[in-house]
Order: sequence, then structure tokens, then C-alpha cells
Amino acid sequence: MVDLIKYTRKGLADAPSNPILKFSDYASKIPDVVKFTLGEPDFNTPDHIKNAAKKGIDENHSHYAPSNGTIGLRKAAADFLAQKYGQKYDPETEVLVTNGVTESIFDTVCACLNPGDIMVVPTPIFPLYMSDVNILNDGAKIVTIDTSKDGFKLTPAKLQAVLDEYGDKVRMLVMNYPTNPTGVMYSQEELDAIADVIRDKPIFALCDEIYSELNYDQPHASMEKSLHDQVVLMNGVSKAWAMTGYRIGIVCAPQAILEQIAKVHQTIVTTEPTPMQDAAEEAFKNGMNDSEPMKREFQKRRDVLYQGLTDIGFECAKPQGAFYIFAKIPAGLEQDDSKFIYDLVDKAHVAVTAGSSFALGGQGYIRFSYAVSMDQINEGLRRIKKYVEENK
Repeated sequence: MVDLIKYTRKGLADAPSNPILKFSDYASKIPDVVKFTLGEPDFNTPDHIKNAAKKGIDENHSHYAPSNGTIGLRKAAADFLAQKYGQKYDPETEVLVTNGVTESIFDTVCACLNPGDIMVVPTPIFPLYMSDVNILNDGAKIVTIDTSKDGFKLTPAKLQAVLDEYGDKVRMLVMNYPTNPTGVMYSQEELDAIADVIRDKPIFALCDEIYSELNYDQPHASMEKSLHDQVVLMNGVSKAWAMTGYRIGIVCAPQAILEQIAKVHQTIVTTEPTPMQDAAEEAFKNGMNDSEPMKREFQKRRDVLYQGLTDIGFECAKPQGAFYIFAKIPAGLEQDDSKFIYDLVDKAHVAVTAGSSFALGGQGYIRFSYAVSMDQINEGLRRIKKYVEENK
């Protein structure tokens, strides 16, 4: 019998499974567990959006949509971005509909990186960006910049140091804001300063703004405002409208760049389900402020969880957006975050995510998602307090 596994893509068989999903599966088997692990809103999609999907089905929108997405959705998305954030894109030529931002990232990495190119990634960060480079396995490389000593923000000086070291091999900078896992947000002035470092250099700025509607303490800032011609902008409906299962992401970029990204999309996906695009069009067109009640609730949860963890002895970066808190494990407890999360869930029935899952700078931290009810937050804090008292 031929062992075909060794003939599959080199490196893939040895690639580790996603530790976040692996732990989530483990924790789900524990009775009465309080899960701070899920990165999706615990709200329902607004009724007017659900009705738009139903209407699409009833009207037999069951055939292929244009590969780049229905023109109605692209126009609605472009109008939303222009009205909300002043981001100007031509829906005919500069907007692409993808299978969530997950596909947006893959398409962009595939289209814009060549063997020997370097992608610069400020960490801690959601690991998907690096995973895509590793899965493609075509010789592109990753350079991470640890931001844990800088308030979990990339500084222009540290970015410049990477450019000085690697020169014209640097081809892409990844920016995610508000950031998963820290919830940290950049000001416009901070993004402008970072943009100045790569301005007029052959470097793509991959700007993942999927949490743009979930900013609490300041208006949403964007690198697109300072570096439009080099930015590949990503957004979608998953977080702001609680539509993670609809799988609709948006990529925006200057036409020449988007055309290359669209070629990857056409090859691996063809197009997105038409009724789901109808729903997303409704979200962008008539749900301009749908996220406001959810945002207010998330802010209340953030404040309760942040204060509760601080009182227990956790050092936390106070999030300004998204729905995550990144907390340093207190001294006296197990400092290996990968071991800590299993001990916490086994003893206290509280599930969190290991900070090391988010690359350099995450070691010794844990991520809490407060996309859970206030009752669960209070119960989780009670259990964590008891755990800390018994294990310190």
C-alpha cells in the first residue's frame, strides 16, 4: 500500500492543528463551563437582514452571482465605508466580496507575496496571517515585531528597524485594529506615523478592520486615510451585525491590485452564496447603526470584566475596541499559559485562550472574550477569584 501522505504538500503534514480550536473542543466537553474563548458576538442577526436573505431565496436568487460579488452589495459596502469612515472605493472596480475576511487574507497573501518576500507582523495577533504564509509554503517569510513592551502597539521606530535590517525584501505589513487579542486601537496620528515609514516603498499594507464598528473610546482610525494607494482594506459583516455564519467579507484596494487578488478568489471560491450577499447588502445599506446597542452592551461587559480581573490581580491592557481582554497571568500561578488554561478549566470550569496562540509577546498572557452574557462574566469572575486564592 502506497503511503500517499508523504507526497502531500511539504510541511503540511507536520503543521500543528489550531491550538485555539483544539482547546475550545476540550473545554466544551466540561459540564457547566464558562467559556471566554469564542470570538463571535453572542447576539442575533437583526431581523431586517434575516428577512433579506429569506427574500433572496423566495425570489430564486439561487444562481451564480458575479465573481466579484453582486453589484448591489459592492455599492452598499462602498457607500457604507464612505459614509462611516470617509474611505472612497469604486464599487465597480475596487471592491471584492469574499468568504469572510478569512478568505480576504488568504487571497491577498497569495496574490501579493513571492518567494523571498517578507511579511512583517506586529504581535500578539490572531495567527491566521502567518498560517496562510506557512500553508502556501512558497518561500515567503514572516518577521514578527513584539509589541508587548509598547502597549501592544507597533511603533514607527521598530518598523523602521526591520526595514533597515531586511531592506527591499519587505513586501507586506499586517495591521489589525482594533486588535485581536488585545482590543487595542491606534489613533489616526499613530497610524499616520506608521504609514510614513512605508510610504512610497513597494510594501502592501494589509489592513484588517473587521472590528471597525466596535470602537468604544474614540472614532475609528484607518491607515487608508494616510496611505490609500498601498492599502488593501478588509472589512465585513461578521462582527458588527453578528453574521459570522453568513461568511461575507469585503476587500477594497486600488483597481490594479484588486484585479490580482480577485484572480485568486475566482480560482478557489468562484463567488459567494447569493442570498447571503442579499443579506449583507441589507446590512450595509439599511443597518448603518445596527451595531450601536451591541456596542453599548460590549462596553458595559468590558468595564465589568476589566475591573473584576484587575481586582483579582490580573494586569490587563484596557481594550478600546473589539471584545477581548488580554491579561497577564498573576505571579505565583502557573506562568506557562498553555498549561495554565488547562488547569483553570479543569479546576474552575472557566475556559480562556492561551496568549502564546497569538505569537511573540503573548507568552504568560491569556485572552478573554467578553462576547458572553453579563451573568457568565460575573460567574466566571467568581470562579477565577476562588481559583487564584486556592492556587497562589
